[in-house]
Amino acid sequence: MYVVRDVFHAKPGKAKDLVAKFRAAAPHLAAMGLRNMRILTDTVGDYWTVVAEAEVESLDHYFDVAKRERDHPQIAAAMAGYMELLTGGRREIFKLE
Repeated sequence: MYVVRDVFHAKPGKAKDLVAKFRAAAPHLAAMGLRNMRILTDTVGDYWTVVAEAEVESLDHYFDVAKRERDHPQIAAAMAGYMELLTGGRREIFKLE
């Protein structure tokens, strides 16, 4: 089992818009096999940080979901324009022990 965290740095004042997009996409991602998806925002640290975190059985499954989500109409609609809200980000992948 793995935990995947996509850490996004939103433009000033745009974190709430990014959170709304992830909340709309989350049920569809869960249906595709991402477990325990959580959306986190900064309390201490870099301002306007949004983290989308989920658990997956395997990395192959994670990358399969990432590939299929591009063609999922509800996810595409929910995430439309999200890149315009960002200044950068990174992905972190951890193995649950």
